[in-house]
Amino acid sequence: MKKYIAELIGTYALVFCGTGAIMINDVSGGAVGHLGIALTFGCIVIAMIYAIGEISGAHINPAVTIAFWSAGAFESREILPYILFQLVGAILASATLYFLFPTANTMGETLPYGTILQSFVLEIILTFFLMFVIINVATGSKETGMMAGLAIGLTVLLEAAFAGPICGASMNPARSIAPAIFAGNLTHLWAYVLGPTIGALLAIGAWKVIK
Repeated sequence: MKKYIAELIGTYALVFCGTGAIMINDVSGGAVGHLGIALTFGCIVIAMIYAIGEISGAHINPAVTIAFWSAGAFESREILPYILFQLVGAILASATLYFLFPTANTMGETLPYGTILQSFVLEIILTFFLMFVIINVATGSKETGMMAGLAIGLTVLLEAAFAGPICGASMNPARSIAPAIFAGNLTHLWAYVLGPTIGALLAIGAWKVIK
């Protein structure tokens, strides 16, 4: 259970801090700013990799868990428990934020600012890059070590910084599902579930080719 609890806490921290930055930016009239939001997402990923990487691998992302499995680095019996606890952590984080900021205009949900196809393709490409970095710096199915934390966290920061204004730069189904539930807007959620999953799996395919 310690691995599952670690994933729950890690995903809670990611959604609470990341989408919380979006909500606080809203209620504070833009005090955090776009780059501040991107920095928050990148920093919390770095922190959680250092905190729980040795315990659970710090996936904190269903697409990453599925990709590690497809790479042959993760056991099939662990997939559903990992994803379940990641989703529970994300939902608990959004529930906390909903309680703290009931008047916010957003729950930090990922929404397309252009066409949904544009965001869907962006999510595939962004997650491809993220998972390609992860699989090349990870040890087995674990994101551990100083360099892994920095490489992965900075990739998240980079992609959130330039693509966030267009697609939200989710790269993580759990990060998108939980805020969407509390915002009551599931219209475009499919793109933020399928896009990252496809992108992560394509990254494993590319990794196998170059290896």
